[in-house]
Amino acid sequence: MSALRKIQAISFTPRKTLNSTKVKEVNMSPIIQGRIWRFADNIDTDLIIPGKYLRTTDISVFAAHVMEGIDPEFSKKVTKNDIIVAGKNFGCGSSREQAPLALKHAGVGCVVAESFARIFFRNSINVGLPIIEAVVDCKNYDVASVNVENGTVTCKGKTYQGIKLPGFLLTILLDGGLIRHRRKQKQ
Repeated sequence: MSALRKIQAISFTPRKTLNSTKVKEVNMSPIIQGRIWRFADNIDTDLIIPGKYLRTTDISVFAAHVMEGIDPEFSKKVTKNDIIVAGKNFGCGSSREQAPLALKHAGVGCVVAESFARIFFRNSINVGLPIIEAVVDCKNYDVASVNVENGTVTCKGKTYQGIKLPGFLLTILLDGGLIRHRRKQKQ
């Protein structure tokens, strides 16, 4: 069962996140276009950001070492709005919030996977990293377009329908994450 189907509305009190005051308050675009980076099933959070880099709160360190467990050069090759397309169970392992933060601050515009680990799924929404559950037929370096609002991915002229985010999660995501969303509500 996918993380989206398992998710439940829970009471959540946000805590101060890493360098959250340094982030510009802007809403994200619902359309993301970028180059594809393919990854397999069961990409865990230790592969996304190895534990040895978690002794800091400097997001630039996370971004510099993102996906180092799979591709040591990934952080040097990824560009703004590139899209990760992966198999099943992306983000499994520990519940570290640094994994989606590392991806987001390295420039990854969206992660598309067949399924996500539940805690990674929610952490991604909370930090404002767009995610879509979908099966997509594309290769490394193909250019794709993701519509976060309707859950579609278009690659090589073919559109793949993913699971559309529920309205309350989409609103949080488009506001830039949970903290920005809560700040917006207080205005």
